[in-house]
Amino acid sequence: MKKFIESISNVWKIEELKNRILITLGLLLVYRFGAHVTLPGIDATQLTGLAGQTEKGLGSILDMFTGGAFSKASVFALGIMPYISASIVVQLMGIAIPYLQKLQNDGESGRKKINQITRWLTIAITLVQGPTYIYNLYRTLPSNAFLLGFNSPEFLFSSVIILVSGTIFAMWLGEKITDKGIGNGISLLIMVGILARLPQAFIQEFTTRVTNNNGGPMLLVIEIIVWLLVIIACVLLTMAVRRIPVQYARRTTTGDYEQDLAGGNRQWIPLKLNASGVMPIIFAQAIMFIPAAVAGLSKSDASQSIVGTFSDMFGFWYNFVFATLIIVFTFFYTAITVPTNKMADDLKRSGGFIPGVRPGAETSDFLDKVMSLITFPGSLFLALIAVFPAIVVSIMDVQQSWAMFFGGTSLIIMVGVAIDTIQQINSYLLNKHYDGLMKTGKNRKAVA
Repeated sequence: MKKFIESISNVWKIEELKNRILITLGLLLVYRFGAHVTLPGIDATQLTGLAGQTEKGLGSILDMFTGGAFSKASVFALGIMPYISASIVVQLMGIAIPYLQKLQNDGESGRKKINQITRWLTIAITLVQGPTYIYNLYRTLPSNAFLLGFNSPEFLFSSVIILVSGTIFAMWLGEKITDKGIGNGISLLIMVGILARLPQAFIQEFTTRVTNNNGGPMLLVIEIIVWLLVIIACVLLTMAVRRIPVQYARRTTTGDYEQDLAGGNRQWIPLKLNASGVMPIIFAQAIMFIPAAVAGLSKSDASQSIVGTFSDMFGFWYNFVFATLIIVFTFFYTAITVPTNKMADDLKRSGGFIPGVRPGAETSDFLDKVMSLITFPGSLFLALIAVFPAIVVSIMDVQQSWAMFFGGTSLIIMVGVAIDTIQQINSYLLNKHYDGLMKTGKNRKAVA
């Protein structure tokens, strides 16, 4: 603990790192403040129905990713999710559209053009989601909640403009955090929104267990222990890698000729157990919205049964389909994001080789085979963590709001973003000759 406290104090000794952390905290504070600003024309005291809509089911997921802004009819009600959706669409379109493939290979200039395309697509998505959100307000809130009148064109137009502006501003905040702050700005905005609901969820669970005498303090302690174990499992899933040994020929000069000697510098190719990150869960979650939405257009008994099944995110069939989709999307996303052919070509050009494997096509096949072997257990583990909230609700009778932090997208995002941010802070500390946050040992004197 003493070493950890010393490492934290070293953070404030580096002026650039201190300024970046303060900028990050300031911009995150602005985002959280905006999440509590209600849309003009809505009576904030009449939002009980909207809050009830987001207490359970899929609505709670939307509210979680926006940090509660969705249930508050906030100017940030759509949050950063349209930008995430646009990024996913552009990434998937990059597989089929040659122009986007060319941009992906053009380095920094291509990345800037892709970012610009993503921004324009974000605006287009928000222009679709904005009226949908307003229509949901019309269905959920009482008519006296609309100060400008129910179904007022002025309210509809101004609210859509504000929602679009709120998403653009949130996107701008995320990019500024990435450029001027510490960590990935978009991911930090999502993580802060998720964490904003953690205290309330824990208080509700504490009240149920202790105050209402439903299990008592001992069961609450067991829940916390299980929660910590799940966090440790997520950390292991995020950081686990399969290291492929690589050797580089050592070139020496003797007289008038050069000789290549095998057994030169040895390095590793780190293949991640979960190379796709949280994206398979996001893909699968998006697909899970479709059956209920389509079936809701019909009033037949079969359609209503489908709506009930795919609206109960803690039900068996919902989680069975959800887990299956996660496994499928894990293989799919890993295949398109881990270019084993390019890795083999780069290795060959740099004079490296995997011991016992020929350079070129054989190396590519070998890497592809290893990725397939490690992706299968990784996908199973990811699917298990994704459906774990339903498991703890079924076995331990945990409150649904508190169960959401036992797995799923929220927990993996929090763990992944926290690890990424700590690693960036570590790089600053090590560059200034300090020990990192995750390293024990004696601190070294900083170099001016």
